Amino acid sequence: MSLSSESRSTLKKVLNLSLVILGIGFLVVLFLFRGSMTNLVSKKMTEQARADTKKTVAQMLDSAYNYQKNGMAFRITFLEFGATGCISCRKMELVMKEVRKKYQQKVNVIFYNVLLPENQDFMKYYGIAAIPTQVLLGPSGREIFRHSGYYSFYELEHEFKKSNL
Repeated sequence: MSLSSESRSTLKKVLNLSLVILGIGFLVVLFLFRGSMTNLVSKKMTEQARADTKKTVAQMLDSAYNYQKNGMAFRITFLEFGATGCISCRKMELVMKEVRKKYQQKVNVIFYNVLLPENQDFMKYYGIAAIPTQVLLGPSGREIFRHSGYYSFYELEHEFKKSNL
């Protein structure tokens, strides 16, 4: 039994429409669960770091960013993970500049270029799965906030205020 050319044409249209709808549905699901997927990939990235690397990085971070121990006057560390070719990362450079200007004695702003080999251990330690990613550390050097993607100065300032800055 063969289909008429009109039936084949209708079938092709229905199949094409079905594929388009499935594709859009898949994209919507990805969008809705992007935070969960980023967290999952971040966890997997952290698991890739060797135990001795984690220990070494943790010690270095504790000595540099635990202001309760090292006596530095900062209250928060703002770690920015990004790369020079990334458009959102370039926008974050302006945010970092504004934070440095307004909170120069209270917020220590640090940029890690994820493309540099010397920053790979930090990237694994923090499980950086997407750039730009912002990580805020409290005065004890412990993570208190994380965000992936562009984050405006005003949104960051809101996080600073939640931390009594």
